[in-house]
Amino acid sequence: MTLFERWLSLWVALCIVAGVALGNLLPGVFAALASLEYASVNLVVAALIWAMVYPMMIAIDFGSLKDVGRRPKGLIITLAINWLIKPFTMAALGVLFFNYLFAGLIDPVKAPEYIAGLILLGAAPCTAMVFVWSQLTKGDPNYTLVQVSVNDLIMVVAFAPIVAFLLGVAEVSVPWETLILSVVLYIVIPLIAGSLTRRALTARGGERAVSDFTARIKPASVLGLLLTVVLLFGFQGQVILAQPFLIALIGVPILIQSYGIFALGYAWAWAWRLPHKVAAPCALIGTSNFFELAVAVAIGLFGLNSGAALATVVGVLVEVPVMLSLVAFANRTRGRFPV
Repeated sequence: MTLFERWLSLWVALCIVAGVALGNLLPGVFAALASLEYASVNLVVAALIWAMVYPMMIAIDFGSLKDVGRRPKGLIITLAINWLIKPFTMAALGVLFFNYLFAGLIDPVKAPEYIAGLILLGAAPCTAMVFVWSQLTKGDPNYTLVQVSVNDLIMVVAFAPIVAFLLGVAEVSVPWETLILSVVLYIVIPLIAGSLTRRALTARGGERAVSDFTARIKPASVLGLLLTVVLLFGFQGQVILAQPFLIALIGVPILIQSYGIFALGYAWAWAWRLPHKVAAPCALIGTSNFFELAVAVAIGLFGLNSGAALATVVGVLVEVPVMLSLVAFANRTRGRFPV
């Protein structure tokens, strides 16, 4: 593991602090960055997310899909949780908390936006950080790769319809053009670009060429992640300091969802007697979110200063410490699973 991966929580925490501080000290700068958009897409955020997404798309080997049928149970759990359970439970929690339990504590006009942000988080299964969580739990890297590959292919066709359906149920207006544009920008194009790059590299020098290339561009991906965190928390810095109670309220359903989804996936894997190297990544994949996509779509659909964008940013704030706590739990319970 790289130095960045070993100290992931520290770097992200420092970037969160830096973002909040800079957002309050230099509001004009962040306002100028926020104005750099085209067709409801912020160009700075788009560039940084591309820097993160493109390298991990190169790492995905769709040739591994031929092995899907050999050990289907772990894949079944991941897909069922990601596409049949998680988006709907997140939407239900959002409606429960912001339309009812927290109704007297928040601006009712903003409630639909907070719900929309949670829906976007719940409908975007993780793609990049999955490999880190898998490595931290000594997961099977090849099986994790298969799970991520299948998830990405499903996400191309399922993300927009699921989000549109759940936003409609939550009575949030859905601008289909922006939603579809976001899917094309942040999923379809990077996926095609990564696949073409991988094919060209493999033809030139096999898997070694792919590994060497991704190692060379990995610093750009890491920098993209860190700058994205700084930027996102800079955009919301004034709100975070002015309304810490609101941040805590948004974090409640996210925490419940995260630990609940992990418990479901991990218990299911244990009941099916999956080996720990498959069970742990399987549960963690369902728990983690593709927050880069969720944030980008929230900004595109509702704007940088919207409640939806804030909710997805809180998702970033919550995710790293939650996932590290679940990694620790999974490692402590390794002996409960078959080898």
